[in-house]
Amino acid sequence: MLQVEEIRVAFDGAPALDGAAVEAETGETLSVLGPSGCGKTTLLRVIAGLQAPDSGRIVLDRDDLASIPVHQRGIGLMFQDNALFPHRDVAGNIAFGLRMNGLPHHEIAQRVRELLDLVGLPGAEKRAVQTLSGGEQQRVALARALAPKPRVLLLDEPLGSLDGPLRERLLSDLRELFAALQLTVVYVTHDAGEAFALGHAVAVMRAGKVVQKATSDELWRQPADDWVARFLGMRNIRENGDRCTVIPPEAVEITPGVGAVVVSTERRGAVVWLRVRLENGDELDSITTATNHPRAGDRVTVKVDETATIAVARWPG
Repeated sequence: MLQVEEIRVAFDGAPALDGAAVEAETGETLSVLGPSGCGKTTLLRVIAGLQAPDSGRIVLDRDDLASIPVHQRGIGLMFQDNALFPHRDVAGNIAFGLRMNGLPHHEIAQRVRELLDLVGLPGAEKRAVQTLSGGEQQRVALARALAPKPRVLLLDEPLGSLDGPLRERLLSDLRELFAALQLTVVYVTHDAGEAFALGHAVAVMRAGKVVQKATSDELWRQPADDWVARFLGMRNIRENGDRCTVIPPEAVEITPGVGAVVVSTERRGAVVWLRVRLENGDELDSITTATNHPRAGDRVTVKVDETATIAVARWPG
C-alpha cells in the first residue's frame, strides 16, 4: 500500500501542497484529478523523491521513504514530456535504468524484448526514437518506466499531448496493461474522462489538498461539494445558502413541446449533450443517446426527476 500522509510543500512561501493525504491500495490504479496548479505534479515528485516535503511522510508497504534515495524506492515515473534520449535507439532508452542497475547484457536484452511485446512494439529495438509517432514514443517511455519492475508506477498527464483517437486507444491499452500487471499506479490528469476510465479510485485535488477520494460512480453520484460537481462537468446547480442542489444531466428529460428552447447540442461519442433555456432564463444540461434528438432552436418541454437530484455542500472559495 502507498500512503501519502499530510504532505506540505511551499515554494517562496506559497503552499503547493497543504496537508495532502491519500492512499492507494496494492494493485490499485489511483487517478489523481484536479485543475492546473492544484499540486498534482508536486505530489508525484514528492512520492518519487524528487521533491522533499516540508512536513508529512510517504509510506510504501510500511517503509517510510524519507531516508530512501530516489533510485532505491522502487518507483517508476513517466511524464507528459516522455524525455526520451534522442541519441539512443528504442532498446537503449528502455535499457537505461537496467544498465544503471548493473544487469548482465543478456538479461537486459531479454527484458527489453519482453517490454516491447508488453507495450505493443515487438521488434522495435533498433528504431531511432525520432522515427516514432507520438503514441509510439509514449509506449517506449512507459516501457522504460516499467523496466526496473517498480513497486509503484507514477504517470503525470502522459496522454496530454496526444490527439483524440490515439488518446482513446492508449487509454484502453493502459487499462488492460495495468490490470495484467497488478501494479500500483498513480495516474495524474486534469481530464475527468481519463480519470474515470483508468482509476479504480479517483482522488480529487484542490488547492494542495485531496478533497475527495471515491470510485467514479460514487463521485458522480455524490460529489463532495458544488466545486467538485462543476469540475466533473455538472452545470445544473441551484445554490441555496451554504447548500446546493445538483441536477445530473441524466435527470433532465427533454421532449418536444413548450416551456423551453434548445440552446445548443454537442455530440460526444455516443452521447449528445443538450443545453436548454427555460422561460425564466435558467439553463439546464441534458444528455441523450438518441439520434433523432432535438436541435438548436427547437421548442421543448423539460421534466426534472427530483428524486435523482443531489444535495451537496457549497464550497466557500
